[in-house]
Amino acid sequence: MLGSAWLFITVLLVIVAVILKQPSLLIVAAIFFLTSGIARLWSKFALQRVDYSRKLSASRVFFGETIMFDISVTNAKLLPLPWLHIEEEVPEEVTFLKGRTQVSSKPTRAILSNFLSIGWYHRIIRHYPVQCLRRGLFFFGPTELNSGDPFGFFRVSKTVEKQDQLLVYPLIISLEELGIPSRHPFGDLRVRRHLFEDPVQVMTTRDYVVGDPLKHIHWKTTARLQRLQTRVFEHTTTADMALFLDTRTTADTFFWNLLNPDYLETAVLAAAAIANHAIQNDFKVGFYANEYYYYSDRLMRLPPASHPDQLKAILEALAQVKGLPAMTMDKLLFREVRNLPWETTIVLITAVPVAELIGSLKYLQRLGRRVALIQIGSQAHSVKSDALLTYHVSEEVYRKKLEVLTLKQDG
Repeated sequence: MLGSAWLFITVLLVIVAVILKQPSLLIVAAIFFLTSGIARLWSKFALQRVDYSRKLSASRVFFGETIMFDISVTNAKLLPLPWLHIEEEVPEEVTFLKGRTQVSSKPTRAILSNFLSIGWYHRIIRHYPVQCLRRGLFFFGPTELNSGDPFGFFRVSKTVEKQDQLLVYPLIISLEELGIPSRHPFGDLRVRRHLFEDPVQVMTTRDYVVGDPLKHIHWKTTARLQRLQTRVFEHTTTADMALFLDTRTTADTFFWNLLNPDYLETAVLAAAAIANHAIQNDFKVGFYANEYYYYSDRLMRLPPASHPDQLKAILEALAQVKGLPAMTMDKLLFREVRNLPWETTIVLITAVPVAELIGSLKYLQRLGRRVALIQIGSQAHSVKSDALLTYHVSEEVYRKKLEVLTLKQDG
């Protein structure tokens, strides 16, 4: 690359030609000067009016699905580009079925390279099928464009900072594949068919009568009406389920470098399966995790609901789980359970069933709460909890599912 040295080389050739009295050398200097000047101008305008764009055929997909990733380059000027090098930054977790990616200096990132030659007022589109064999929130971009003159003397670059997002939902499997019975897995949640009061849903107030619990007195209305008022709760026969996901995978530390990815993925797999099963059976399901949403300071918290988008919201949260807990699960459990209706079934998924957490679950059970424990991974560190309804889900479930999908891709 000549860079800014082309003018110095030209002057040097002229001086040598004068000293040696060589007219032919002067001609060489003139040709070199003109060629270098044209090359410099060419490179200066090479990337002007060059438009680059990328497109994903879908921004939200399920685990294992294949989408199309398209790149488009338009040269909207008279000056052709003999060469154009495009370096697209892509997530390493997705699988490009066409084209090759190179390792990036950035963690969890890869580079998709393209070398093109594009004429004047010309457009080139390339299509890449991409298979999503990892759940998560992924970013495509930024992109670096490099070009220059036909001789390769000068180079110019431009960065396209815009990024595109791809959210891959976790894989959804049946409860039987987890080793959990699909018929009443956490007891018959609808056994109590009589109406019960939901202490969260206040419908109205009425005058206090002897025998009403003091905790049900509505003090603001009492002060306004100058007589004791009791809260009247909405009656319901629909039982709720609160799904708690502990994103810790080791009891020793919170550091990410000790993360057990198989345990984490199996825990997410179990959470998705349980949430899907419960919602498909018309239960109100909530989801809580001791982790923040991606690029946010907001904990993953979705109160029980029965609206059609609840499963989608839970899967979006599960897709963003990174295994970076913000607090211990027992702390989150006690903070959230107090806001849940009394008849809510609490299902806790954890790979780290430490004594403190088991003690919290037993305490809630003694209070009359319906509690179930899903233990992920090896049972070597399990805490005996005969009093709790417990299911064990091996990490081999996730490994085998991933192996099957990978074999289908290779085939």
